[in-house]
Amino acid sequence: MVALAEKFTKPASRFGFILDRPKVLGPVFVAPAILYVLVLVGVPFLLAVYYSVSAYTIYSQSYHFVGLRNFIDIFQSDVFRRTLLNTFVFTFFSQLIGLVLGKFGALLLLRPFPGRRLVRALIILPWAVPIAIATVAWEWMFDSLYSVINWTMIALGFIDRAQAPNWLGDPTLAMICVIVVNAWRFFPFAIVIFLAGITAVPQDVLDAATVDGAGFWRRNYQIIVPMIAPIVVVGLIFGTVFTFTDLSIVYLLTMGGPVNATSVLGFEGFQVGILSGDVAHGAAISLVMLPVLFILVILMLRFIRRREI
Repeated sequence: MVALAEKFTKPASRFGFILDRPKVLGPVFVAPAILYVLVLVGVPFLLAVYYSVSAYTIYSQSYHFVGLRNFIDIFQSDVFRRTLLNTFVFTFFSQLIGLVLGKFGALLLLRPFPGRRLVRALIILPWAVPIAIATVAWEWMFDSLYSVINWTMIALGFIDRAQAPNWLGDPTLAMICVIVVNAWRFFPFAIVIFLAGITAVPQDVLDAATVDGAGFWRRNYQIIVPMIAPIVVVGLIFGTVFTFTDLSIVYLLTMGGPVNATSVLGFEGFQVGILSGDVAHGAAISLVMLPVLFILVILMLRFIRRREI
């Protein structure tokens, strides 16, 4: 008879036993993200609130409570009201153009054609290229003397040299330019969102619609768009937040000009609070973005809940 030795397992350490519990392991993994938000978002936000109700400037750093006086001052300013309107125009039209281009780009990339993989890789470049490099390239394209756009239109005979538009010198054209650049940066992200949504639509549903006689447009706007609406709105939330708070394109391309025609809230807050040294009014301008974005995000999230399938 062969005696089988009983196997004894080494008792696990108390530390390892604690980490095996989901209620402990989950908070441990989430803690770095929470700490990141608290340090890099929460602390600056509290400082902005602190400065916005004071008379703090870089020239007079003594805290003096003024209540809502800074907010009243900025809303009485014609420059701020125009900046607020510019921000809404800049955000709305850049997101609209980006979504339209993203939708048609996704439909094209779903069709098989030679080099489709290469095109899918290249289409991400506007989103992946550093914003400084991309904006400088666009600045040369919109240059009043060396614009390749004007040169092309002159070469094709669409305009005369004397009629060449000054893209960044005209208020209306300058706003169109910053909208086009931001839409150009956003539409690859929109393509990814639409591709993810359209490929998630069950093929059986599309086949049944085709059998029932639904054409391309009916399948697209009566079946696909309603089904992927929640996914698109999530992407739109990110795009709206990033665009509404963005100052890089305006700062690099137009510096808010001409005559504040392209100034947006992020740039105006930076201009007043950092460059001009009026920290209190700059913080107040920046905080105006918070309730506006909060309302927009809540409305979009309510739309998602109603459209859930």
